[in-house]
Formats: sequence, structure tokens, C-alpha cells
Amino acid sequence: MLVDIMLRYLRLSGRASAVFRFPVLHPCRALHSSPVSWAGHNKWSKVKDIKIPKDAARARVIAKYTMLIRIAVREGGPNPELNVGLAQILEQCRNKNLPKTTIEGALKGAKSKPGVQYLYEATGPGGCTILIEVLTDNNLRSLNELKRIMTKNGGALCEGARRNFDRKGVVAASRDGISSEKALELAIEAGAEDVQEMEDEEDRAILQFICDMTSMKAVRSALESLGVHTLSSSLEFVSHTPSVLTQTQLETASTLLEALHDCPDVVRVWDNIHAQT
Repeated sequence: MLVDIMLRYLRLSGRASAVFRFPVLHPCRALHSSPVSWAGHNKWSKVKDIKIPKDAARARVIAKYTMLIRIAVREGGPNPELNVGLAQILEQCRNKNLPKTTIEGALKGAKSKPGVQYLYEATGPGGCTILIEVLTDNNLRSLNELKRIMTKNGGALCEGARRNFDRKGVVAASRDGISSEKALELAIEAGAEDVQEMEDEEDRAILQFICDMTSMKAVRSALESLGVHTLSSSLEFVSHTPSVLTQTQLETASTLLEALHDCPDVVRVWDNIHAQT
């Protein structure tokens, strides 16, 4: 009798163990908690390190071109068919995919918003020279801000920097794998004076073909006929007296130029900086 009771108990224990074995040994859901937490952290990291700086840079580009439109309208009127400078700025806006509403708003507000255009001259690290174009409704405020930026970054406002630059026509074109030697050949064939390898605001490689102001349209047409994809053409200040800087001076100058570009009243900045080879 006792033996029968013990055998029955063992059989029941075996069934119970079989019933509860799977739930007890099933993988715990906590295994998924850590990846979910880290995914959220990584997402914010990407937003912080990539999206926010890109959005800030994009906002600066839009602000600068809005001011350029205002300047062009003041100088030649709101009709791009009669205002070559405005037509060139609008073309650059389209190439940079600026919103249509932003462009239209800048055109409408160009005459209603107060502002005066100034060109300041300055020196920077290593004796480099800088030209700063400003559009402001309060010149005293803008001047004080420029002085603050210069003092903080090893520069100073001065007179005479303008003589290191010439006013030239500049035709910007896509690099599209064009070698330096080929770019020079294209410049000669198109009638340009020089060609420079640059990067635009979005760090894309471009070529800038330098020419006389009066031949800018002809140079652009010639480049197009040679199969070069041109992006824009505009009048710029081009240095003819380069300042060669050491690596340390270049780093300081880079910080200075970045601070100038971030200033809300600054439209464009030109410099004569060259790296020491």
C-alpha cells in the first residue's frame, strides 16, 4: 500500500514538473530592455551630433541669402529680368534648394525692412586681411559686435585691406571628378583668368573660375559649351596678395572666420589666407 502511494506521488510529481518546466525555463523578457534603452540614446546622439549642426548651418545659409536678396533689390530693383545681380542671387538660392516661400518673403520685405550696407576691412592672425560685408539697421551695434569678435580671435578692424583684393567675376561649377590639370585647361579654353578648388557651405567640392567682371557671362557660356555644369555666377572680391599662415595661425583664423559667419548682420566674408606648404 505504501509502495503504491509512493509510486503515485512520483508520477504526479513528474507530471507537475513537465507542466511547469517550459514556463520556468522560458527566456526572460528583460533581455530586450537594454537594447531599447540604448536605441533611444543613440537616436538622440545622432540628432545632437548630426541633425542639429546641419539645421543650424542651413538656417545660417537661408539668413545670408535673404540678406543678399535685400541688398540686390536695393541696388537694382525687384525685377530679376532687369537686375542681373538679383537674378544671380536667385539662381544661387535655387541651387541651394532654398524654400520658395523664403525667397518670395525676402523679395517682398526687401524695401520695407530698414538696413544699410557696409564693407569693413580687417586684419587677422598672421597678418591676413579680411573684408566683411554687413547689412544692418543699427551700425553701432554691428560695429561693436565685429570689434568684440576680432578682439576675441586675434584680429582687428583696420583700413587698407581692400587694396589686397580685386573685384572679379566668379563662375562656380560642379567638380564632377574634374582633375586640377583638366580644370586649368577648361579655364584657358573658356577665357578665365584662373580656377580655384573650393568647398561650398555644404562641404561639396566645387570649382571657381575667376574672370574679369565684363566677361563673366561669356566665360560661363563657354564652360557650359565645354560640358561643365555651372552652378552660379557672381561678383566677388578675389585676393591678389596671399597671406601664408602656419598651421597654428590657420586654426586661429578659422575660428575667427567661423565667428564672423555666425554674426547675424554679416552677409559675406572674403580673406586672402593661404596654407603654408
